[in-house]
Amino acid sequence: MTMRIDNDFAVPLPVDDAWTTLLDVGRIAACMPGAELDSVDGDVFSGRVKVKVGPVSLTYKGQAEITGRDAASHVAVLVARGRDARGNGTAGATVTMRLTGDGDRTRVHLLTELDVTGRPAQLGRGVMTEVSNRIINQFADELAAKLAAERTTATPAASAGVDRTKPAAAPEHGTPARPAREINVLSLAGRSLAARLWQRIVRLFGHR
Repeated sequence: MTMRIDNDFAVPLPVDDAWTTLLDVGRIAACMPGAELDSVDGDVFSGRVKVKVGPVSLTYKGQAEITGRDAASHVAVLVARGRDARGNGTAGATVTMRLTGDGDRTRVHLLTELDVTGRPAQLGRGVMTEVSNRIINQFADELAAKLAAERTTATPAASAGVDRTKPAAAPEHGTPARPAREINVLSLAGRSLAARLWQRIVRLFGHR
């Protein structure tokens, strides 16, 4: 069965940042439901995807490649092919991704040309479209959560403004720093009073 599926979602990043992020397969693979990345070699990567289509559970293992990318227009093409581990058929896809900037967000449109054989093909286009929409929506949610977590982790260190790990500056002329001494006001007052009384006694006996 051959079919075309359109999907749209948003990424909470400006278009240039979204372009870089979405083409970093190693960074975003964990956001794809059921996906497990085995290796990445430039624009070629391999792995497996677990997916349930109707009553059929499938594990496709295969390879994908980014065959084209146009940074100026923010369009990329990915070609993937895999085979189910239990022999339930094969799946091949050509995905064209187009990004459109929308302020501090980016709209992503995916056009997937899908070719499926075996049991999933018998379930019809409606089921395949529903599964595709569910996977893409979950991916978009996971990606947004990952980006938010990364920003939260980076913000405290950047906003502190002071490096708490550096020792205090040493005093001039190499004099070692000394802790501030606590002044006992009552002790000073007592010594001052004793001094005045002693002076009066000296004056009194001095006149005799």
